[in-house]
Amino acid sequence: MNAYIARRVVQTIPVLFGVSVLVFSMLALVPGDPVQLMLSEFQTTPEQISRLRSQLHLDEPLPVQFGRFVWDAVHGDLGTSIRTRRPVTTEIADNFPSTLQLAIAGLLVAGVIGVTLGIIAAASHQSGVQLGAMLLALIGVSMPSFWLGLLLIFAFSLQIRLFPATGGGDLQHLVLPAITLGLGAAAILARLTRSSMLEVLRQEYVTTARAKGLNEWLVLLRHALKNALIPVVTIFGLQFGQLLAGTVVVETVFARPGLGRLIIDGILNKDFPIVQGVVLVVAVSYVLVNLLVDILYAVLDPRIRYA
Repeated sequence: MNAYIARRVVQTIPVLFGVSVLVFSMLALVPGDPVQLMLSEFQTTPEQISRLRSQLHLDEPLPVQFGRFVWDAVHGDLGTSIRTRRPVTTEIADNFPSTLQLAIAGLLVAGVIGVTLGIIAAASHQSGVQLGAMLLALIGVSMPSFWLGLLLIFAFSLQIRLFPATGGGDLQHLVLPAITLGLGAAAILARLTRSSMLEVLRQEYVTTARAKGLNEWLVLLRHALKNALIPVVTIFGLQFGQLLAGTVVVETVFARPGLGRLIIDGILNKDFPIVQGVVLVVAVSYVLVNLLVDILYAVLDPRIRYA
């Protein structure tokens, strides 16, 4: 088990290196002079442009710039925001909890709705119940999150006035964004859970459990569900990374603070240090979550440890 974990940790190092190269290249590949682009809306002098270029170390050779970027990132220094003059790490630290809260809430929504629909569809195979459950899953995976968010705002904020439309803070502000974010992932989990459950239900030990006269739901939940959830756990990790990235759209629709709003503001204000910092944090979070899921996958299925 320890050897498996160590091997997976070592395998993430090249991935993290590739992520750092891509994030660093964002600034290097900008058409034209990135400093003049950042300051295009201000009256500047050549001295100010030169000072900012020196501050961003853009007057150094690219290999030196990259080495400095990685060294500073490892030590928690992602630069300084051009707009607010605050450290990028401070800006991210102020906004990351809200984004993490939304991503976790969206994952809970996806897990509860998706796994439940998948179990119901598998238990009611070739029936109208299965058709209804899969139809809901199809609607969820087909509807864009920004459109779903607007529909939820119209229905539950403007018409029923049950939940606030915008902003962050208490749990009431979290409900609609979490449903918007999690419904698409719930559809994917529902379809995967259904197919995995149907495969497990064909196994001999499930037939034996039924032959003993056990209740069908007991067979489903106690004997089949654990093994059926093994592939679902992997998708959970991938979906969490996608939900973390998907908060950009949802936070914009609901005017909710977070990394999504931060990166949008950074793009609009041409604040490249902010954009680089947020992309790097989200990408590294995605890689680390997948590493954690791989380890959890090995815990659930001991055969994976020796693969």
